[in-house]
Amino acid sequence: MTRQVARVLPGALIVLGLVFDLATPPSFTGSPFFSAAPLIAAPLFSYRATALTGVLACLAVVLLHAVNGTTWKVEAMTELVTVMTVSGLALLINRVVRRSGERLASARGIAEAAQRAVLPTPAEQIAGLHVSAWYEAAQADAFIGGDLYAVQDTPYGVRLAVGDVRGKGLGAVEAVAVVLGAFREAADTEATLEGLARRLERALAREGQRRDSLDAVEGFTTCVLAEIPPGAEVLRLLNRGHPEPLLLHGDGVVAVLAPAQPALPLGMAELGSWPDRAQEWRFPAGATLLLYTDGLTEARDAAGVFYDPADRLRGRVFPGPDALLGALSSDVRRHTGGGATDDMALLAVGRPARGQPDRRRTVPVVRRGIESDPG
Repeated sequence: MTRQVARVLPGALIVLGLVFDLATPPSFTGSPFFSAAPLIAAPLFSYRATALTGVLACLAVVLLHAVNGTTWKVEAMTELVTVMTVSGLALLINRVVRRSGERLASARGIAEAAQRAVLPTPAEQIAGLHVSAWYEAAQADAFIGGDLYAVQDTPYGVRLAVGDVRGKGLGAVEAVAVVLGAFREAADTEATLEGLARRLERALAREGQRRDSLDAVEGFTTCVLAEIPPGAEVLRLLNRGHPEPLLLHGDGVVAVLAPAQPALPLGMAELGSWPDRAQEWRFPAGATLLLYTDGLTEARDAAGVFYDPADRLRGRVFPGPDALLGALSSDVRRHTGGGATDDMALLAVGRPARGQPDRRRTVPVVRRGIESDPG
């Protein structure tokens, strides 16, 4: 609505200038209105439309002085030169804005391509499971940040990873690429989640030694690894300092899958180490596993209250992972009033119940401040 009003404002200013000049004594002039019209048109209109606005403003000045019989007076010539000069500046501004817009569009295209390469959208169904992912970067107009997710069908079942790299910017994105690359390679070959975690640890340590500029690959990465073996209603988790996943049952019961023993994030082996131990939970038909990063749990409202996903989801039933993530992302946005201070990655995997429809749609990646219809 505001943009529509702004687009009619240049023409309205020219008309207002004409009315003002005709309705006031000769000592008053509508020149400021005529000068403002092309300046407002410059960032909103095309080059041709901006030029046309400037021409109309100049013609309005000539017309008024012709009606008043003051065409060749110094004041008239000064007003005309002023409006012509401002119109020329408006054309220059229009050209700069257009070039900046083209560069921004190109940068966005590159960012989208990078996002698809680093965080590809998972398949809607993997090994009979329904999958949905959601990624929202905290930085305006950004597509990727320091959060990561991955889903892969392996000889050991469907394996998942959700993590959060400390830091932001390109360093965090590079660390995300390291972790995901190591996960995709090791998920097919490591027989256990414990072995997979060790591979990720070694990859981060190796990359940290190779790239000192990355501050040892941004310091550390919290991560939760999950495995859903074929042919059994079982779920295995290995948590390395990451927020606890949730298991949503078909009757609205929400279980917090907390590790029996806390563990340090990946990349902090120099501070101490102990054997990784994966834990096992029952994953029945009709249940949905929700993995997320701390951008969800650290989202705060105006009073500073943190978002509690377990409390907000308890008692609610969703037809599938896509509906769950759509409702969850909308609820977080309402809780925070639309603002976000950290990236947020959500990954949901549902084991369909008997008779549940097979068709599901994966929720797309979104940028902060842009609503996306999850339906």
